This record gives sequence, C-alpha cells and structure tokens, in this order.
Amino acid sequence: MKIAIIGATGNVGTRLTDEALRRGHTVTALARQASKLPTRDGVVAKDIDVSNAQVLADALRGSDVVISTVRFLQATASQITDAVKAAGVKRLLVVGGAGSLYIAPGKQLVDTPEFPDAYKAEASAGRDFLNALKKETSLEWTFLSPSALFTPGERTGKFRLGKEDLLATADGSSISMEDYAMAMLDEIEQPEHVRERFTVGY
Repeated sequence: MKIAIIGATGNVGTRLTDEALRRGHTVTALARQASKLPTRDGVVAKDIDVSNAQVLADALRGSDVVISTVRFLQATASQITDAVKAAGVKRLLVVGGAGSLYIAPGKQLVDTPEFPDAYKAEASAGRDFLNALKKETSLEWTFLSPSALFTPGERTGKFRLGKEDLLATADGSSISMEDYAMAMLDEIEQPEHVRERFTVGY
C-alpha cells in the first residue's frame, strides 16, 4: 500500500515508517523538514506545512492510507480531515494520546489529579480531536491511543489491545513506540477498528 505519514520525522513517525517498509509498503514522509531524512528505497519525502491545507492535500493525493502523528496543539481535527478528504483518501489513522482513556467509569486519565500539568493541554486537545472524529462519517478513521508510558524501546510483538480503558499491569501502563507501530500497521493491513478508538499496551 501507499502510506502517507504526516509528521514522519518524529519519534513515532520514524518508527511507523520503519514498520511500513519492513512490511513492503511504500511511504510518503511528510514533515516541515522531511527532506532531511536519510534517502531510503520506498520513501518519498515531502516538506510540508500542516497549516497549509492545499499543500497538505496535494501531498496526500494518491495515497491509500494516511497516518497523522501531528501534535494536537499544532493541528485541529478539521485541518487534518479536510485535507485527507480533499486528497480523495478514505482511510485515516491517528496517533492518539493516553489522556482520553478511561481509568474508571466516566473518568478519563487526563482528569485525574496525578496527570502532569505539563501534558494537560496536549492531552485535552487530543480528547477534542477524538470527539471531533466521532462525528466524522465520510472517512474510515481510526484513533490509536498508546498506554501512559510511551517511549522508544523494543519491537517485541507481544502486546494487548483494548478499546476505551487504559491498559495496565502491576508494573504500570506502557508500550514501546516500536510495538505501537506494529499495532498500527496491523490495523492498516487488517482493519478491525474502523470509526473507533482503540489502545495498545503490555
């Protein structure tokens, strides 16, 4: 498949690119300075500004799938979805956050006293993004939330999937970016969460 990754130079974007290439897909890597990425077979890098709707739509055109890894304070849901629709792409996957996952009935992680103030604005914007997606009917969207601790690590292939609730073990709530990328590419190849949010963790 032809997969466009918005934010391909970031920590998550680079791992999504690696996983896509590993599986034989081609990648259009989009970012402000995508041209600084190493030249690789199967990757076309394009410098874009997400705030320029026409430029973004043009860059996405011809893709089978779009993955957005953009920070939620940098782009609203409508900025991304409008560009995807203008490009004629039907499938959109979004790298979500853990803040909107539930830790108890009616209680989301971002609303707990323990949630770090430094991440609250981004997490709240992520919740707004998800709520906007839930009203989107023309795109086949998927929002994949990581676990609370989301860092570079190992590609193990051993993880659990959930829906709306934070996944955790006795050791806490975590997922490596490498295993997260596996879950995202699994969903692209065999869609099981169309117009849904789901989560991945150990």
